[in-house]
Amino acid sequence: MRNFHKTAAQRRDHYQELTDKIIAALEEGTAPWRRPWDKTAGAGATAPVNAATGHRYRGINLFVLGMSPLAMSDPRWCSYRQAAERGWQVRKGEKATPVYFYKPIEIEDRYGEGGAETRRIPILRTFSVFHASQIDGIPDLVPPVAATKTVPERIEDVEIIVKASGVPVRIGGDRAFYSPPLDLIQMPPDEAFHSPEKRAATLIHELAHASGHPSRLNRDLSGKFGSALYAKEEIRAEWTSCAVGSILGLPCDVPNHASYLQSWIEVLKQDRREIFHAAAEAQRIADYILSLHRDHAQHLREAVEDEGEARLDPPLAA
Repeated sequence: MRNFHKTAAQRRDHYQELTDKIIAALEEGTAPWRRPWDKTAGAGATAPVNAATGHRYRGINLFVLGMSPLAMSDPRWCSYRQAAERGWQVRKGEKATPVYFYKPIEIEDRYGEGGAETRRIPILRTFSVFHASQIDGIPDLVPPVAATKTVPERIEDVEIIVKASGVPVRIGGDRAFYSPPLDLIQMPPDEAFHSPEKRAATLIHELAHASGHPSRLNRDLSGKFGSALYAKEEIRAEWTSCAVGSILGLPCDVPNHASYLQSWIEVLKQDRREIFHAAAEAQRIADYILSLHRDHAQHLREAVEDEGEARLDPPLAA
């Protein structure tokens, strides 16, 4: 029995490792998931994708791989086995990057009178992937068809999404925000933004908040500025804008979010699993937003079906 407990104690805590990594970056004043935006890159060009299957990574893995400096010029990743099966070769000495998934396992709970109950619980698992730049023989990157979209067309996609959401957008004032009681987005005049794409990124961020309305995804939006609940909602909106931006080919670095870094650090230090729950909810919000555009709705259905038994995000109750 002592040997079993020793083995369990020596198991790596993947929740804590990733949380510590993100906290360290935030304490240095950097949100590690943000990347410089390249307007010449087409829609979907920055979303991490599996080089062997063509499937985009989702949930926590979208952010883990997106944070890697290797992903700046090529979004493709795959496992060693996937590379070998295609005649590609991971170079000797290259360091792998862990990605995460939840695999349900069945356990049997015994209780009195010889009875038993079988439960399915999600267990966090990891496997290793390598970036395209670490693999010899991998074909050159071919931009997706969506990369032919111009920046104005990508901005128009945001307008289509917001209109389909039914959330009113009111213009005026000097700041952008979503009002839960009024269920509307307030935006400054267009000339207040440095560029149309920055305005579009801000609009997506506020729509992420609006998704929490009871008539949509029904999140608790009652947190006041400075509270843990407020910080958690801001993390979800920030990550949603990054997820949607990576698909539409638009920036996600809304400037005023830098002031929230300390509150994010405090929230993450209190719960090592929060980063996984935040990523899972951000993916759900991003799915909702992208589903409002017919070009992305079918892809989303296929992506969710591809997850199958190995979930890429945790159940909300976990």
